Amino acid sequence: MAEAAHIPDEAEVRARWGAFAWSEENETKAKQVLARYPAGREQSGSIPLLDLAQRQVGAETQTQGWLPVPVIEYVARYIGVPYMRVYEVATFYTMFNLAPVGRYHVQVCGTTPCMLRGSDDVFAACKNKGLIKGKTTPDGLFTLTEVECMGNCASAPMVQVNDDNYEDLDYDRTIAILEALARGDTPKAGTQEPGRHTVEPVGGPTSLTAMVHENHDYRGEWGQSPAVEGAGA
Repeated sequence: MAEAAHIPDEAEVRARWGAFAWSEENETKAKQVLARYPAGREQSGSIPLLDLAQRQVGAETQTQGWLPVPVIEYVARYIGVPYMRVYEVATFYTMFNLAPVGRYHVQVCGTTPCMLRGSDDVFAACKNKGLIKGKTTPDGLFTLTEVECMGNCASAPMVQVNDDNYEDLDYDRTIAILEALARGDTPKAGTQEPGRHTVEPVGGPTSLTAMVHENHDYRGEWGQSPAVEGAGA
């Protein structure tokens, strides 16, 4: 279960982020975002603008990024809506970090499919590399969070690290990914199962196998008559 983060709004936070403004590059991107929506509907840009702001904070802090309260206020002013209208978006979606995180935000799915497929081993690997749920490691590299389903049930268990998903994990594969990130390497994203490319069945298809190489008509085999050409015309 995802845990609610403490939302810091201390004097130090406002001193650091109170003057937040778009970088020149992000100003251009923000204008492009707003151009997607008609006048009076600027609030529809809340999600992409918050994401843009979080990425700018991340670039400035060499982390995955987060949304200090003054930054959320800035986005609200930018689109001309009350702060609460943007704050409620930021607090609803777990893609937004409301507290500082490390360079690598390790989000482990603990929902039923991943749990049944071994997410406990993934958590054990994280623990043995010094990651504690809800905390950032002392070196600032990793923040560990347990999250709800992220839609990779067919290749469970999985984790999301920043923008990349890593699937078909076990203890050793998780250790290898964390060690690669700690070295500054970029491990292969996606499935970690050798020979598997996306979420096709491990070992090859077990049903509708004739469809692998051609558009095979199974109706005769299923006791159905193929449609008569031109029927219903």
